[in-house]
Amino acid sequence: MSVTSAELIPAPRRTTAGDGHHELGDTTTLTAGPGTEGVARWLRSTVGAATGLALPEHPGDSEGGDSDSPGIALSVDPALAPEAYRLTVDPHTVRIEGGSAAGVFWGAQTLRQLLGPDAFRRAPVDRGRKWTVPATTIEDAPRFAWRGLMLDVSRHFMPKDGVLRYLDLLAAHKLNVFHFHLTDDQGWRIEIKRHPKLTEQGAWRARTKFGHRASPLWDERPHGGYYTQDDIREIVAYAAERHIRVVPEIDVPGHSQSAIAAYPELGNTDVVDTTSLTVWDNWGVTPNVLAPTDHTLRFYEGVFEEILDLFPADVSPFVHIGGDECPKDQWRQSPAAQARIAELGLKDEDELQSWFIRHFDTWLAERGRRLIGWDEILEGGLAPGAAVSSWRGYEGGITAARAGHDVVMCPEQHVYLDHRQAPGDDEPMPIGWVRTLEDVYRFEPVPPQLTEEEARHVLGTQANVWTEVMDSQARVDYQVFPRLAAFAEVAWSTLPAPAERDFPAFERRMTAHYGRLDALGVDYRPPTGPRPWQRRPGVLGRPIEGAPPNV
Repeated sequence: MSVTSAELIPAPRRTTAGDGHHELGDTTTLTAGPGTEGVARWLRSTVGAATGLALPEHPGDSEGGDSDSPGIALSVDPALAPEAYRLTVDPHTVRIEGGSAAGVFWGAQTLRQLLGPDAFRRAPVDRGRKWTVPATTIEDAPRFAWRGLMLDVSRHFMPKDGVLRYLDLLAAHKLNVFHFHLTDDQGWRIEIKRHPKLTEQGAWRARTKFGHRASPLWDERPHGGYYTQDDIREIVAYAAERHIRVVPEIDVPGHSQSAIAAYPELGNTDVVDTTSLTVWDNWGVTPNVLAPTDHTLRFYEGVFEEILDLFPADVSPFVHIGGDECPKDQWRQSPAAQARIAELGLKDEDELQSWFIRHFDTWLAERGRRLIGWDEILEGGLAPGAAVSSWRGYEGGITAARAGHDVVMCPEQHVYLDHRQAPGDDEPMPIGWVRTLEDVYRFEPVPPQLTEEEARHVLGTQANVWTEVMDSQARVDYQVFPRLAAFAEVAWSTLPAPAERDFPAFERRMTAHYGRLDALGVDYRPPTGPRPWQRRPGVLGRPIEGAPPNV
């Protein structure tokens, strides 16, 4: 059963209904104009697999792009914006035109939705069914250029196949940035050949806190894992085929205990016995941070050299360096850190962190990349050219935008998907404020305090997923979906002001979308509440009562 354009998520900008429908069958061809060959491969491998249709190239159209050929025709129209597309369906032809291959790809995602939920399966469930698409013209383009999801694989490791699956889920929702949180106190997840102990030792912890850090429960099994460099190359290539940029995050100078456990000389050895440190098995913020030494800088320059090789600039123009939640107590106590502050003529430890961040801002810029960090990089002075992930609220993003710096809005009060989805005891390991599907749908990335000129610095928005209480793919699915669908519409569609958004209409469209998620095997939270096996009774969380502050 096909669906109508009124059931699409995210909602397109403009749709015009036509007469009749287009039927796909064994004789349906697929022709790819110059630059769209990758989209054609994707259609054959996904829609072709789900429908059982071969979708061969149209005879005589080796150059592709004959929009009057029967079947499906893909082409680039430079008159359209790069990610914009036009999908035209009539009884004779399905035409997808995009401003670039990315635009064509987003149009192909819309075609897949129009074919119905079974188009999201991996093999046909009914070889005899007829696949029809309603006659329509859809003209569409995204509101924001940065439409992202951050996935923390340090607190709980997600194997490579799970990451590839999430890239497909991002693409299905027209999200185009994957922020890959690869390192933290609880585990280092990427192979660095010149520093092998980062994964030999830093990728593994002896046990794991079960639930919030106040929970008395422990999972006594060792936990860990990492991606080889070839795994990373595969992930990056897979993302690029789906027009998704990857933003690798290597956290400095805080959130670094896994690195210090592997290489104790990276820590503040004049304050603590860093040789006794292990990969952290608890949650929260550890006081063990990197020492501000030349050795530390050279060590991480080596790390970033391998990162830049693994994440090419065309897929990863930004590199995230963390910069958040860096306790300064060890630096205050460290004679070496205090000597470095005096040597550099800095005022305090906040400026020492800013110096650390500025060093890597300059280092990355010299190599054609842009640094992005959490909004704590504003403390002690914002590094020139740096962009900001505004997570503690809107304030950091407002400050950065007014200073002329680019911003990605991801305030925890609105789009931290590890926060619970409903009140009550049924939510598994409930963390944070209640953020319902409707709350996420009414999130507005651009704060009204910004002028039109300042608002141009808002590159876009992303949802963040911290995995302390998500020990499996099913738990990640539960926290992310269905709210990621609402977030995707916020990031893509041109919506009215939050209070004026038609949430009941979005809920009606979600009825069709749940069928797509079912076909994809997503363990989402049902609208009626968690299924019995999705609950975690007796495991302590950290719910915060009341509405989140608007900061």
